[in-house]
Amino acid sequence: MTELATGLTLNTQEGRPYRFDPGALCLELLPTGGPGPLARYEVLDTPEGLHAWVAASRLAPGLPLAVGEADLPAVRRLRDALHGLAAARAHTKPLRAEDVAVVNEAAAGPPLAERMTAEGGRAWAPGATVAGLMSTVARDAIALFTGPYGHRVRECGAHDCYLLFVDTSRPGRRRWCSMERCGNRQKVRAHRSRTAS
Repeated sequence: MTELATGLTLNTQEGRPYRFDPGALCLELLPTGGPGPLARYEVLDTPEGLHAWVAASRLAPGLPLAVGEADLPAVRRLRDALHGLAAARAHTKPLRAEDVAVVNEAAAGPPLAERMTAEGGRAWAPGATVAGLMSTVARDAIALFTGPYGHRVRECGAHDCYLLFVDTSRPGRRRWCSMERCGNRQKVRAHRSRTAS
């Protein structure tokens, strides 16, 4: 189960929170860290970190997920492959076969399951696994990268921000990870530049 309109709360280097909506579940996984310079943002090094991401993601609340230390390397591997695919799309480069293989492998398993409650509502089925979570995220990535918005994956236009998102705006001209953060910073820079002349 996924919610339609959500976003993550991220923090600037100064500690100020701002909202970032990457537009897809699979892209919500990317700000959790990664290889190289992204390792300083790593939060998927403990089961609690994965639980926190699940709770903050667009997945419906209440997912009864059992996470062990042994599950985390596979989640990080999927996250890193998704980052490679999203960056390739954003910069119109070829997709790496290794990244595609990781996503396809994760998607091959059964995804998270839902059930109907006695009251007629929706809930997560018991027995959710990390493999099911990974399959759900990987299937979301396949739908994104092969669907109508696959060519609209973008990197934030700020010179010092590398967040990736899918531009679902009607005109297709979204440039910033968040108007609240990078968009406003650019407006301030442009205003200062105009008034300094």
